Amino acid sequence: MSSIASTLIDRDDLAFILFDVLNIEQLTQRDRYSDHSKETFISAIDTAEKIATELFLPHNRYADENEPKFDGQSVQIIEEVKQAILAFAQAGFLSATHDYELDGMQLPITVAQSCLALFRSANIATSAYCFLTAANANLIRTYGSEQQKQRYLPNLLQGKWLGTMAITEPHAGSSVPDLHTTAYPQADGSYLLKGQKIFISAGDHNLSENIVHLVLARIAGAPAGAKGLSLFLVPKYRVDAHGQVSERNDVLLSGLIHKMGYRGTTSTILSFGEYEACYGELIGEAGKGLNCMFHMMNEARIGVGMGGTMLGYTAYLHSINYAKERTQGRPIDNKDSSQSQVPIIQHADIRRMLMTQKAYVEGALLLCLYAAWLADESKTQTDHEAKAQASLLLSLLTPIVKTWPAQYCLEANSLAIQIHGGYGYTREYPVEQFYRDNRLNPIHEGTHGIQSLDLLLRKVNLADGSALTLLHSRVTASIEQTLAQADTHELHSLAKTLQEAWSELIETSHMLTNWGKQDISQASANSFTYLDAFGHHTMAWLWLMQANVAHSKLNAQEESSSKSPPLSAQQVDFYQAKLRTCQWFFHTELPLARTKLMQLNNRKINHLLSEPWPTY
Repeated sequence: MSSIASTLIDRDDLAFILFDVLNIEQLTQRDRYSDHSKETFISAIDTAEKIATELFLPHNRYADENEPKFDGQSVQIIEEVKQAILAFAQAGFLSATHDYELDGMQLPITVAQSCLALFRSANIATSAYCFLTAANANLIRTYGSEQQKQRYLPNLLQGKWLGTMAITEPHAGSSVPDLHTTAYPQADGSYLLKGQKIFISAGDHNLSENIVHLVLARIAGAPAGAKGLSLFLVPKYRVDAHGQVSERNDVLLSGLIHKMGYRGTTSTILSFGEYEACYGELIGEAGKGLNCMFHMMNEARIGVGMGGTMLGYTAYLHSINYAKERTQGRPIDNKDSSQSQVPIIQHADIRRMLMTQKAYVEGALLLCLYAAWLADESKTQTDHEAKAQASLLLSLLTPIVKTWPAQYCLEANSLAIQIHGGYGYTREYPVEQFYRDNRLNPIHEGTHGIQSLDLLLRKVNLADGSALTLLHSRVTASIEQTLAQADTHELHSLAKTLQEAWSELIETSHMLTNWGKQDISQASANSFTYLDAFGHHTMAWLWLMQANVAHSKLNAQEESSSKSPPLSAQQVDFYQAKLRTCQWFFHTELPLARTKLMQLNNRKINHLLSEPWPTY
């Protein structure tokens, strides 16, 4: 293992998760990934780290301080952004998971997400253009007609065109069924759209020849609500039958929105059909637009989780470096002012914050990559039952993947500022930008409140509750594995603690579900607390999973023959750190989640949230 040289990610941690915990090397036994090996996976990650370090990281602060500008005619963005996106595309990362026939690399989703994590850590704003385009192309590949695929996919996957998704409208906000944008059928099978969208990331810029918008709209005469929504391809410039750009479409930039973070990504207000000439193509079935868009939204939600994770992760690595270098004060038991000041990492409170950051960001990284692994399983697993289980489990965990890193890795960003002290609030250090950038993620792709309702009212009851039952079986298996194999009192104790805590979570889930059958408003009033508790219990399971692997590595070293290479001191320290961090999470974080279950079982709290707001 190498020492932590990068502030983007700890490569030892990434390798541990990929190859030891998730064992992704087994994916190479499947036909789709048979050309790959552990070496090709590592090579892809090496390439991503090189491009992220050389072309994304250097302009992260510069783009933050030099936001995109709109002169009334066009949007101007610093040149470094375009160069980085071009390098990203030329290296094949826009098409990383696509077929060879589309010049893709056919990488497993888990490996691709590992590569993309590095770009998010280096420069979240510039990487947003890339990730929106990749998700846009994935949707077209899934739901587009053959003609649409031929006309749009090559240019999107080569980075010549970039993509967006356009959902939110000023009057509706997150209430998607209330969208007003209307599509009017034309004699040639196309549509003319009319309406306005707001907060559209990457909605306009000078970075590509064309921008392909995926727009949710209601065909004229369609019923109100979600069932009346359809999805449309709406390019900034019209595209001819040969996939070439032609005349300008009636999609206009009404203005840029300036946010506290992600300043390098344009956030736009777009007007469609101001001159009654906004051309659009139906993609997928009429009235099934929301179903199609969820393909991109769910992918984006996992991306938000990874983005939140990596902004917290890089802040954590910056914190470690600062805490090792910054000298201040002396040990609490040494008041001799003639003695030299010590690095602040020697102070207990700094260690507390660093340990908490580590528990959050390394746990969140496994959460996101576990979700990516489930996506691989759901797409390439040959066992039909295992394939269905992976899909079901991914659906259940998606709200957790989106929200837990967005909340707790943001807290890691806050702790990074605290560790830096007064310097943390200045622009001389990057941690204040990391916090501003990450603060968007609790809102991105559905707020915590929206995700909590999705979890409690839909996902927990998915397939008549079999999704929750499946997760319960996975957690139970990890607990039983620990009790059967681990020969340490500490791990046995943690497993038993999780067993008790998880039982409480299941009981609370059933209580809320049964209550919801009687009074859905009351039962769901405090759904965020349920989401929060569910996420923490899930994270405890994932930390126990890591601890089991770390313990087995150390145990194998003790029992191995002289033919096996001994673990280095650094490897021993790495595995022991995993065990200590697991203990820290169980002793400091899991008890807080269990308290929240008590709160959920106190129905008076939910009643208070449902009562009329006080007028005094």
